[in-house]
Amino acid sequence: MSAALDARGRAVAGIDAERGAVEGLEENGLELFSRSVHRWFADAFGAPTTVQGEAWKAIARGENALVIAPTGSGKTLAAFLWAIDALMGEKARVAEAGEKWVRGVRVLYVSPLKALGADVDRNLQGPLSAISELAAVESARRGAKAPEIRTAMRTGDTPADERRKIARNPPDILITTPESLYLMLTSAAREALRTVETVIVDEVHALAGDKRGAHLSLSLERLDDLLEAPAQRIGLSATVRPRDEVARFLGGAHPVTVVATEALPSLDLSVRVPVRDMTAVPAFGGFAGAGDGTRQRGAGPRRAPIENAWKSDRALRAVMAEGASPAPHPDSRLGSSSIWPHIEAAILDEVLAHKSTIVFVNSRGLCEKLTARLNELYAKRLGLDAPHSEVAGFWAAAGSGEATAFGDDAVRGVPTGSDAMRGAPGASFRSDIGSTTALVTEPAVVIAKAHHGSVSKEKRLQVERELKAGELPCVVATSSLELGIDMGSIDLVLQVAAPPSVASGLQRVGRANHQVGGRSQGVIFPRTRVEVIDAAVMAEGMEAGAIESTRLVRNALDVLAQQTVDTVAMAPDGLPADDWLACVRRSACYADLGRRSFEGALDMLAGRYGSGEVAEFAPRILWDRETGLLTPRPGSQRLAVTAAGTIPDRGMFSVVLPEGDARQGRRRVRVRTRRW
Repeated sequence: MSAALDARGRAVAGIDAERGAVEGLEENGLELFSRSVHRWFADAFGAPTTVQGEAWKAIARGENALVIAPTGSGKTLAAFLWAIDALMGEKARVAEAGEKWVRGVRVLYVSPLKALGADVDRNLQGPLSAISELAAVESARRGAKAPEIRTAMRTGDTPADERRKIARNPPDILITTPESLYLMLTSAAREALRTVETVIVDEVHALAGDKRGAHLSLSLERLDDLLEAPAQRIGLSATVRPRDEVARFLGGAHPVTVVATEALPSLDLSVRVPVRDMTAVPAFGGFAGAGDGTRQRGAGPRRAPIENAWKSDRALRAVMAEGASPAPHPDSRLGSSSIWPHIEAAILDEVLAHKSTIVFVNSRGLCEKLTARLNELYAKRLGLDAPHSEVAGFWAAAGSGEATAFGDDAVRGVPTGSDAMRGAPGASFRSDIGSTTALVTEPAVVIAKAHHGSVSKEKRLQVERELKAGELPCVVATSSLELGIDMGSIDLVLQVAAPPSVASGLQRVGRANHQVGGRSQGVIFPRTRVEVIDAAVMAEGMEAGAIESTRLVRNALDVLAQQTVDTVAMAPDGLPADDWLACVRRSACYADLGRRSFEGALDMLAGRYGSGEVAEFAPRILWDRETGLLTPRPGSQRLAVTAAGTIPDRGMFSVVLPEGDARQGRRRVRVRTRRW
């Protein structure tokens, strides 16, 4: 038996010996834990859920496990708690025996989202602190030193000095993403991973069905090759179908025990249209906010509202030529027959009627525009109109800026403050935070903030903290807040247009009342008559738990080529091609990879191109076909690091270049991409 398995067995034995002194334990899974962990869990939660108890039993047997349960059922805690208890037991045993603790990562948590990883990192600190205090009391009785569990997070947002610190002094628990795991395996930081015993893959359904999942599956097999014994893999998800297929993805060549609850999602879901007849949307009458006075529908020709100027270069140039013109009235859609003003009004009403609300949209552009509109309309209702006009791209930064609360309890949200927009550009475009589209006004108070992948790390973390603390009434988000994130006491989730899938809808609505036994409330706002049908079908599927099937990506040669360059780059003495093929075939995504396809990929990487058109490309590796040895070329490791991750198979994107004088309009470039 390997040293890793011996250590794991000793830890379990130590836990068994300690829990033998705890009397009156029920057979619900808690009897498997040490006295300190059992006492903490019982005080904090009472009894575990059924899925937690069953998961602990499977994990305690050393089995790979796929844990499937609705959002808020305690899956993540179930996966971490056993690992924490085993870690503390093993550290206590090593200390009592006078042995030296071998530094290295023991628990590796892989998250598909950086925001989810950051949330898990924050949520781990409470249990770790409480359990450590109880363990310190137990250790003091024995005259021993209390064990300490250290955590760290390594993602694309982690500064370089923090990454070096992780490599020099590895934590016990490391939280990372698939791409960061790949980068660690391609550098000296891989030495910190040689002690991994448990791998937790959260929201595994979000990875299993695309090339990102195929990429991760090969990284996990490469990780196992570093270890003395394969790591125990634990997958977590609320939306998995079919279970056996995702279990194969998680375990690869190793068996996986599926622990699942058959309960349907507990949802309070509705589809709402804010107008009586979508075939004849009434003209919007504006808002009767404080200080409005008498509304008049305005004589003379109507002009397009300023926030729609981005739709044509001609309109944009006309707006920019006006110079420092007065800001548009927040009710500039007065008289419009669009359904948008009605949707915005309905969303704002729901936000004001609840304590905390998340509004999900399906694009980053809509995320920022809706955020700006909600803040402008709320300021209008309070009679706090602001004359300042800036770009919507800067709005995400302003909406995430530092502010202090109003003293008036009747006013919700936070004020922007007199210098909230300091340093903002004038009539130009900002692409650094994800928007080059619409002009907006700066409101005097912020009731909603934007959260998406193009918002900076600092702003995203600030939005998450404010929402979780109950300081921010509303966040408008894309899928960046979709997966498994505990955002505190969220009352309501609103979805503009139908969600992309039933699984996505369940994840999004599941953010509301995200706790054990909680009932999630959600409202879907369709924008067109076609979307009414889509929303109704999605809502019916969500209530029935009819999740879409996941199909694994099979034999993706582009991902194989990338991982091959990476693996060979880290083998300066050479890597036998047969050994690499055996490692690749352990992945469920490459279990049926043919020898011919494998050697074709090696041929391409070694410079044997099938076409003269690409002959000028330098080979990535060397392949000695007589000995079967793969060796790196100079610069292979650098190529592997700079080309990490996967990209879509193909796509068409509109790139807007804010070059020169903004008065001359924007330069549009259409770019088509295709995976090589």
